[in-house]
Amino acid sequence: MRQRISWAPAVLMLLAACGTKDTGRPAAAQARAQRPAGDADVLGREIFELVDRAMDYRGSHMGRPAGSFRQMGIDSLTGVTVRRLENLEREPVVTVAFRKPETHQITSCRGDSQILEEASLNGGRFTLMCTAASGAQRPVRVGEPPDR
Repeated sequence: MRQRISWAPAVLMLLAACGTKDTGRPAAAQARAQRPAGDADVLGREIFELVDRAMDYRGSHMGRPAGSFRQMGIDSLTGVTVRRLENLEREPVVTVAFRKPETHQITSCRGDSQILEEASLNGGRFTLMCTAASGAQRPVRVGEPPDR
């Protein structure tokens, strides 16, 4: 006579094991995932993308830079930020500012095409010139630190 095995306890044990903590993830990556993004990091990601797109536009238009974000097909106003594009000697300079600066420690940052090169050489980190709520301007290093 064959003995019947109940699968219910095995299924319950399998489901209970699915909720265990994954310890294969490095501690630095866990800390980065839990850390709230600072004002400069938020502005930095947006500036990096906009500078990259401005350089792409210039490259595909025989060296002529875009006169505005509208010309590039990009909105200059988002729900959270205001974006400005200037060209200094055919080099795009992008400024991004928070629409409600009173709620932020850093109110705006700006960067040019040099941040693309700096990020590629420094593992994604680059320096922006940022304005604090007090009005003081200072360079701020943003971007993901290299994993070690």
